[in-house]
Amino acid sequence: MIRDQETLSILLDSLSRFVRERLMPAENEVAETDEIPAAIVSEMRELGLFGLSIPEEYGGLGLTMEEEVLAAFEIARTSPAFRSLIGTNNGIGSQGLIIDGTDEQKRHYLPKLASGELIASFALTEPNSGSDAASLRTTAVRDGDHYVINGTKRFITNAPEAGIYTVMARTNPDIKGAGGISAFIVEKGTPGLSLGKLDRKMGQKGAHTCDVIFENCRVGATNIIGGKEGIGFKTAMKVLDKGRLHISAICVGAAERMLDDALRYAMERKQFGQPIAEFQLVQAMLADSRAEIYAARSMVLDAARRRDNKEDVSTEASCCKLFASEMCGRVADRAVQIHGGAGYVSDYAVERFYRDVRLFRIYEGTSQIQQLVIARNMIRDASR
Repeated sequence: MIRDQETLSILLDSLSRFVRERLMPAENEVAETDEIPAAIVSEMRELGLFGLSIPEEYGGLGLTMEEEVLAAFEIARTSPAFRSLIGTNNGIGSQGLIIDGTDEQKRHYLPKLASGELIASFALTEPNSGSDAASLRTTAVRDGDHYVINGTKRFITNAPEAGIYTVMARTNPDIKGAGGISAFIVEKGTPGLSLGKLDRKMGQKGAHTCDVIFENCRVGATNIIGGKEGIGFKTAMKVLDKGRLHISAICVGAAERMLDDALRYAMERKQFGQPIAEFQLVQAMLADSRAEIYAARSMVLDAARRRDNKEDVSTEASCCKLFASEMCGRVADRAVQIHGGAGYVSDYAVERFYRDVRLFRIYEGTSQIQQLVIARNMIRDASR
Protein backbone atom coordinates (compact mmCIF):
# COMPACT_ATOMS: atom_id res chain seq x y z
CA MET A 1 0.00 0.00 0.00
CA ILE A 2 1.62 3.21 -1.22
CA ARG A 3 -0.42 6.22 -0.17
CA ASP A 4 1.37 8.95 -2.15
CA GLN A 5 3.99 7.88 -4.67
CA GLU A 6 5.49 11.35 -5.07
CA THR A 7 5.99 11.87 -1.33
CA LEU A 8 7.38 8.34 -0.94
CA SER A 9 9.83 8.90 -3.81
CA ILE A 10 11.13 12.06 -2.11
CA LEU A 11 11.60 10.13 1.14
CA LEU A 12 13.39 7.23 -0.57
CA ASP A 13 15.64 9.61 -2.53
CA SER A 14 16.54 11.44 0.70
CA LEU A 15 17.27 8.15 2.44
CA SER A 16 19.42 6.91 -0.43
CA ARG A 17 21.43 10.13 -0.46
CA PHE A 18 21.85 10.09 3.34
CA VAL A 19 23.06 6.48 3.24
CA ARG A 20 25.45 7.18 0.37
CA GLU A 21 26.85 10.52 1.55
CA ARG A 22 26.80 10.25 5.35
CA LEU A 23 26.48 6.65 6.51
CA MET A 24 28.70 4.72 4.10
CA PRO A 25 31.70 7.04 4.69
CA ALA A 26 31.29 6.51 8.46
CA GLU A 27 31.20 2.69 8.32
CA ASN A 28 34.87 2.17 9.16
CA GLU A 29 34.76 4.65 12.04
CA VAL A 30 31.77 2.86 13.54
CA ALA A 31 33.47 -0.53 13.13
CA GLU A 32 36.67 0.70 14.78
CA THR A 33 35.14 2.70 17.64
CA ASP A 34 32.00 0.59 18.23
CA GLU A 35 30.03 3.86 18.35
CA ILE A 36 27.77 5.76 15.97
CA PRO A 37 28.93 9.42 15.88
CA ALA A 38 26.60 11.74 17.80
CA ALA A 39 26.33 14.08 14.81
CA ILE A 40 24.92 11.27 12.68
CA VAL A 41 22.41 10.31 15.38
CA SER A 42 21.24 13.95 15.43
CA GLU A 43 20.82 13.91 11.66
CA MET A 44 18.82 10.70 11.91
CA ARG A 45 16.49 12.43 14.35
CA GLU A 46 16.11 15.44 12.05
CA LEU A 47 15.23 13.16 9.11
CA GLY A 48 12.50 11.50 11.16
CA LEU A 49 14.11 8.06 10.95
CA PHE A 50 13.19 7.15 14.53
CA GLY A 51 9.50 7.48 13.69
CA LEU A 52 9.18 5.95 10.24
CA SER A 53 6.43 3.50 11.23
CA ILE A 54 4.94 5.39 14.19
CA PRO A 55 1.50 6.89 13.37
CA GLU A 56 1.43 10.49 12.19
CA GLU A 57 -0.85 11.53 15.06
CA TYR A 58 2.06 10.82 17.41
CA GLY A 59 4.68 12.64 15.34
CA GLY A 60 5.86 9.76 13.15
CA LEU A 61 5.68 9.28 9.40
CA GLY A 62 3.14 6.46 9.68
CA LEU A 63 4.59 4.39 6.84
CA THR A 64 2.56 1.43 5.64
CA MET A 65 4.28 -1.96 5.65
CA GLU A 66 5.04 -1.72 1.93
CA GLU A 67 6.46 1.78 2.35
CA GLU A 68 8.50 0.64 5.34
CA VAL A 69 10.15 -2.26 3.51
CA LEU A 70 11.00 0.04 0.58
CA ALA A 71 12.70 2.38 3.09
CA ALA A 72 14.44 -0.60 4.70
CA PHE A 73 15.89 -1.65 1.32
CA GLU A 74 17.69 1.72 1.25
CA ILE A 75 18.77 1.86 4.90
CA ALA A 76 20.23 -1.66 4.72
CA ARG A 77 22.79 -0.76 2.08
CA THR A 78 25.14 0.39 4.82
CA SER A 79 26.34 -0.98 8.16
CA PRO A 80 23.49 -2.74 10.04
CA ALA A 81 24.42 -0.74 13.16
CA PHE A 82 22.71 2.38 11.81
CA ARG A 83 19.49 0.51 11.13
CA SER A 84 19.67 -1.21 14.50
CA LEU A 85 19.58 2.08 16.40
CA ILE A 86 16.42 3.33 14.70
CA GLY A 87 14.91 -0.10 14.02
CA THR A 88 13.77 -0.86 17.55
CA ASN A 89 11.92 2.45 17.79
CA ASN A 90 10.07 1.66 14.58
CA GLY A 91 9.67 -2.05 15.25
CA ILE A 92 9.61 -4.19 18.35
CA GLY A 93 10.25 -1.24 20.68
CA SER A 94 7.15 0.73 19.71
CA GLN A 95 4.80 -1.68 17.95
CA GLY A 96 3.61 -3.30 21.18
CA LEU A 97 2.37 0.11 22.28
CA ILE A 98 0.88 0.89 18.87
CA ILE A 99 -0.96 -2.44 18.64
CA ASP A 100 -2.11 -3.01 22.23
CA GLY A 101 -1.19 0.05 24.30
CA THR A 102 -3.76 2.21 26.08
CA ASP A 103 -4.53 5.68 24.73
CA GLU A 104 -2.66 7.23 27.63
CA GLN A 105 0.42 5.05 27.07
CA LYS A 106 0.45 5.94 23.38
CA ARG A 107 0.12 9.68 24.02
CA HIS A 108 2.88 9.64 26.61
CA TYR A 109 5.54 7.51 24.89
CA LEU A 110 5.02 7.44 21.13
CA PRO A 111 5.82 11.12 20.41
CA LYS A 112 9.10 10.75 22.32
CA LEU A 113 9.96 7.59 20.39
CA ALA A 114 9.05 9.18 17.05
CA SER A 115 11.35 12.16 17.68
CA GLY A 116 14.22 9.98 18.90
CA GLU A 117 14.11 11.65 22.31
CA LEU A 118 13.65 8.13 23.68
CA ILE A 119 15.32 4.97 22.36
CA ALA A 120 13.25 1.85 22.87
CA SER A 121 14.35 -1.68 23.66
CA PHE A 122 12.46 -4.99 23.58
CA ALA A 123 13.30 -7.37 26.43
CA LEU A 124 12.03 -10.88 25.73
CA THR A 125 15.00 -13.28 25.45
CA GLU A 126 16.48 -14.72 28.67
CA PRO A 127 19.52 -16.86 29.53
CA ASN A 128 17.34 -20.00 29.45
CA SER A 129 14.57 -18.98 27.05
CA GLY A 130 15.39 -17.88 23.54
CA SER A 131 13.58 -19.72 20.78
CA ASP A 132 11.18 -21.10 23.42
CA ALA A 133 10.11 -17.63 24.48
CA ALA A 134 6.95 -18.88 26.23
CA SER A 135 9.14 -20.56 28.87
CA LEU A 136 10.50 -17.26 30.19
CA ARG A 137 11.13 -17.07 33.94
CA THR A 138 11.15 -13.33 34.65
CA THR A 139 8.33 -12.69 37.13
CA ALA A 140 6.12 -9.71 37.87
CA VAL A 141 4.27 -10.02 41.18
CA ARG A 142 1.38 -7.67 41.97
CA ASP A 143 1.92 -5.56 45.09
CA GLY A 144 -0.87 -3.03 45.55
CA ASP A 145 -0.68 -0.49 42.73
CA HIS A 146 2.67 -1.85 41.56
CA TYR A 147 4.33 -4.94 40.15
CA VAL A 148 7.69 -6.19 41.40
CA ILE A 149 9.80 -7.57 38.55
CA ASN A 150 12.65 -10.04 39.00
CA GLY A 151 14.71 -11.74 36.30
CA THR A 152 17.39 -11.30 33.65
CA LYS A 153 16.99 -10.56 29.94
CA ARG A 154 19.81 -11.40 27.53
CA PHE A 155 21.13 -10.09 24.16
CA ILE A 156 18.85 -7.05 24.39
CA THR A 157 19.42 -4.71 21.43
CA ASN A 158 19.90 -1.02 22.27
CA ALA A 159 19.72 -1.77 26.00
CA PRO A 160 22.66 0.57 26.82
CA GLU A 161 21.03 3.48 24.95
CA ALA A 162 17.41 2.77 25.81
CA GLY A 163 15.12 5.15 27.67
CA ILE A 164 12.31 2.61 27.91
CA TYR A 165 12.16 -1.17 27.85
CA THR A 166 9.23 -3.32 26.76
CA VAL A 167 9.60 -6.19 29.22
CA MET A 168 7.89 -9.57 29.02
CA ALA A 169 7.31 -11.09 32.46
CA ARG A 170 5.20 -13.86 33.94
CA THR A 171 2.34 -12.44 36.01
CA ASN A 172 0.52 -15.74 36.53
CA PRO A 173 2.81 -18.57 37.68
CA ASP A 174 -0.08 -21.04 37.49
CA ILE A 175 -0.17 -20.68 33.70
CA LYS A 176 3.06 -22.20 32.43
CA GLY A 177 2.78 -21.21 28.79
CA ALA A 178 2.13 -17.99 26.92
CA GLY A 179 -1.13 -17.14 28.71
CA GLY A 180 0.61 -16.17 31.95
CA ILE A 181 2.85 -13.55 30.34
CA SER A 182 2.29 -9.79 30.40
CA ALA A 183 4.15 -6.88 28.80
CA PHE A 184 5.41 -3.91 30.82
CA ILE A 185 6.94 -0.55 30.03
CA VAL A 186 9.91 0.02 32.32
CA GLU A 187 11.72 3.34 32.19
CA LYS A 188 15.47 3.79 32.42
CA GLY A 189 16.53 4.71 35.94
CA THR A 190 13.78 2.74 37.65
CA PRO A 191 15.23 1.41 40.94
CA GLY A 192 16.06 -2.25 40.62
CA LEU A 193 16.88 -2.06 36.90
CA SER A 194 20.53 -2.48 35.95
CA LEU A 195 22.58 -3.42 32.89
CA GLY A 196 25.23 -6.05 32.37
CA LYS A 197 28.48 -5.52 30.48
CA LEU A 198 28.37 -4.89 26.74
CA ASP A 199 28.37 -8.10 24.70
CA ARG A 200 31.46 -8.60 22.54
CA LYS A 201 29.96 -9.84 19.30
CA MET A 202 31.22 -11.42 16.10
CA GLY A 203 30.02 -8.41 14.11
CA GLN A 204 27.60 -5.49 14.08
CA LYS A 205 29.96 -3.12 15.87
CA GLY A 206 28.10 0.01 16.92
CA ALA A 207 24.90 -1.98 17.57
CA HIS A 208 25.01 -2.66 21.29
CA THR A 209 23.46 -5.49 23.27
CA CYS A 210 23.73 -6.48 26.92
CA ASP A 211 21.84 -8.11 29.78
CA VAL A 212 19.00 -6.19 31.43
CA ILE A 213 18.67 -7.20 35.07
CA PHE A 214 15.63 -6.72 37.30
CA GLU A 215 16.06 -7.05 41.07
CA ASN A 216 12.86 -6.17 42.94
CA CYS A 217 12.17 -3.56 40.29
CA ARG A 218 8.88 -1.81 41.12
CA VAL A 219 6.76 -0.45 38.27
CA GLY A 220 3.29 1.01 38.42
CA ALA A 221 0.33 -1.14 37.42
CA THR A 222 -0.43 1.52 34.81
CA ASN A 223 2.76 0.43 33.02
CA ILE A 224 1.30 -2.88 31.90
CA ILE A 225 0.74 -2.61 28.15
CA GLY A 226 -2.97 -2.60 27.34
CA GLY A 227 -3.87 -2.27 31.02
CA LYS A 228 -4.47 -5.98 31.61
CA GLU A 229 -2.53 -9.14 32.36
CA GLY A 230 -2.03 -12.16 30.14
CA ILE A 231 -1.86 -10.58 26.69
CA GLY A 232 1.87 -9.85 26.64
CA PHE A 233 2.96 -12.89 24.66
CA LYS A 234 0.23 -12.35 22.08
CA THR A 235 1.45 -8.75 21.78
CA ALA A 236 5.01 -9.99 21.28
CA MET A 237 3.98 -12.39 18.53
CA LYS A 238 2.05 -9.67 16.67
CA VAL A 239 5.11 -7.46 16.90
CA LEU A 240 7.42 -10.22 15.64
CA ASP A 241 5.33 -10.84 12.51
CA LYS A 242 5.93 -7.23 11.48
CA GLY A 243 9.54 -7.34 12.65
CA ARG A 244 10.25 -10.41 10.53
CA LEU A 245 9.13 -8.61 7.39
CA HIS A 246 11.31 -5.64 8.31
CA ILE A 247 14.38 -7.84 8.88
CA SER A 248 13.68 -9.65 5.60
CA ALA A 249 13.83 -6.29 3.83
CA ILE A 250 17.08 -5.50 5.62
CA CYS A 251 18.50 -8.82 4.35
CA VAL A 252 17.59 -7.82 0.79
CA GLY A 253 19.21 -4.39 1.06
CA ALA A 254 22.39 -5.78 2.62
CA ALA A 255 22.62 -8.46 -0.07
CA GLU A 256 22.22 -5.82 -2.80
CA ARG A 257 25.08 -3.82 -1.28
CA MET A 258 27.36 -6.87 -1.13
CA LEU A 259 26.52 -7.85 -4.70
CA ASP A 260 27.18 -4.31 -5.95
CA ASP A 261 30.59 -4.36 -4.25
CA ALA A 262 31.37 -7.83 -5.62
CA LEU A 263 30.38 -6.89 -9.17
CA ARG A 264 32.48 -3.72 -9.06
CA TYR A 265 35.48 -5.69 -7.79
CA ALA A 266 35.02 -8.40 -10.40
CA MET A 267 34.97 -5.82 -13.20
CA GLU A 268 38.15 -4.13 -11.91
CA ARG A 269 40.22 -7.11 -10.76
CA LYS A 270 42.23 -8.72 -13.58
CA GLN A 271 43.66 -12.23 -13.78
CA PHE A 272 45.01 -14.03 -16.85
CA GLY A 273 44.84 -10.74 -18.74
CA GLN A 274 41.16 -10.00 -18.28
CA PRO A 275 38.67 -8.89 -15.59
CA ILE A 276 37.54 -11.82 -13.46
CA ALA A 277 33.95 -10.83 -14.31
CA GLU A 278 34.61 -12.37 -17.72
CA PHE A 279 35.07 -15.84 -16.20
CA GLN A 280 31.93 -17.94 -16.36
CA LEU A 281 32.27 -19.42 -12.88
CA VAL A 282 32.43 -15.90 -11.40
CA GLN A 283 29.46 -14.94 -13.57
CA ALA A 284 27.54 -17.90 -12.14
CA MET A 285 28.04 -16.58 -8.59
CA LEU A 286 26.95 -13.11 -9.66
CA ALA A 287 23.89 -14.45 -11.50
CA ASP A 288 22.79 -16.78 -8.68
CA SER A 289 23.04 -13.90 -6.23
CA ARG A 290 21.03 -11.57 -8.44
CA ALA A 291 18.28 -14.14 -8.96
CA GLU A 292 17.98 -14.91 -5.25
CA ILE A 293 17.88 -11.23 -4.29
CA TYR A 294 15.11 -10.65 -6.83
CA ALA A 295 13.13 -13.58 -5.42
CA ALA A 296 13.52 -12.33 -1.84
CA ARG A 297 12.61 -8.74 -2.77
CA SER A 298 9.48 -9.96 -4.54
CA MET A 299 8.49 -12.11 -1.56
CA VAL A 300 8.92 -9.26 0.91
CA LEU A 301 6.90 -6.80 -1.17
CA ASP A 302 4.11 -9.32 -1.67
CA ALA A 303 3.89 -10.14 2.05
CA ALA A 304 4.01 -6.44 2.97
CA ARG A 305 1.09 -5.70 0.65
CA ARG A 306 -0.86 -8.60 2.15
CA ARG A 307 -0.26 -7.25 5.66
CA ASP A 308 -1.41 -3.79 4.56
CA ASN A 309 -4.52 -5.57 3.24
CA LYS A 310 -5.18 -6.81 6.81
CA GLU A 311 -4.42 -10.42 5.89
CA ASP A 312 -2.87 -12.83 8.41
CA VAL A 313 0.74 -13.03 7.22
CA SER A 314 2.21 -15.24 9.93
CA THR A 315 3.23 -17.89 7.39
CA GLU A 316 4.36 -15.38 4.75
CA ALA A 317 6.43 -13.40 7.28
CA SER A 318 8.24 -16.57 8.35
CA CYS A 319 8.74 -17.60 4.70
CA CYS A 320 10.31 -14.20 4.01
CA LYS A 321 12.52 -14.29 7.09
CA LEU A 322 13.69 -17.83 6.34
CA PHE A 323 14.43 -17.29 2.65
CA ALA A 324 15.80 -13.74 2.83
CA SER A 325 18.18 -14.35 5.74
CA GLU A 326 19.51 -17.59 4.26
CA MET A 327 19.82 -15.88 0.86
CA CYS A 328 21.76 -13.03 2.45
CA GLY A 329 24.20 -15.51 3.96
CA ARG A 330 24.76 -17.19 0.59
CA VAL A 331 25.32 -13.85 -1.13
CA ALA A 332 27.82 -12.86 1.57
CA ASP A 333 29.73 -16.09 1.05
CA ARG A 334 29.81 -15.65 -2.73
CA ALA A 335 30.85 -12.00 -2.39
CA VAL A 336 33.84 -13.00 -0.25
CA GLN A 337 34.70 -15.74 -2.76
CA ILE A 338 34.59 -13.28 -5.67
CA HIS A 339 36.91 -10.94 -3.78
CA GLY A 340 39.28 -13.86 -3.14
CA GLY A 341 42.01 -13.12 -0.61
CA ALA A 342 40.95 -9.47 -0.55
CA GLY A 343 37.57 -10.55 0.81
CA TYR A 344 39.23 -12.00 3.90
CA VAL A 345 40.91 -8.75 4.96
CA SER A 346 39.21 -5.72 6.43
CA ASP A 347 40.29 -3.34 3.66
CA TYR A 348 37.06 -4.27 1.88
CA ALA A 349 33.55 -3.88 3.33
CA VAL A 350 32.58 -7.43 2.39
CA GLU A 351 34.71 -8.85 5.22
CA ARG A 352 32.69 -6.84 7.74
CA PHE A 353 29.34 -7.56 6.07
CA TYR A 354 30.13 -11.29 6.06
CA ARG A 355 30.26 -11.18 9.86
CA ASP A 356 27.44 -8.65 10.30
CA VAL A 357 24.80 -10.50 8.30
CA ARG A 358 25.36 -13.82 10.08
CA LEU A 359 23.06 -12.55 12.83
CA PHE A 360 20.10 -12.25 10.46
CA ARG A 361 19.63 -16.04 10.52
CA ILE A 362 19.42 -16.02 14.31
CA TYR A 363 17.49 -13.06 15.74
CA GLU A 364 13.75 -12.38 15.33
CA GLY A 365 13.45 -16.19 15.30
CA THR A 366 16.12 -18.55 13.96
CA SER A 367 15.76 -20.17 10.55
CA GLN A 368 14.75 -23.36 12.32
CA ILE A 369 11.98 -21.57 14.23
CA GLN A 370 10.71 -20.12 10.95
CA GLN A 371 10.57 -23.64 9.52
CA LEU A 372 8.51 -24.79 12.51
CA VAL A 373 6.13 -21.84 12.21
CA ILE A 374 5.61 -22.44 8.48
CA ALA A 375 5.06 -26.19 8.84
CA ARG A 376 2.74 -25.90 11.85
CA ASN A 377 0.65 -23.26 10.09
CA MET A 378 0.44 -25.52 7.03
CA ILE A 379 -0.73 -28.47 9.14
CA ARG A 380 -3.24 -26.32 11.03
CA ASP A 381 -4.70 -24.88 7.82
CA ALA A 382 -4.93 -28.32 6.20
CA SER A 383 -6.76 -29.71 9.26
CA ARG A 384 -9.59 -27.18 9.14
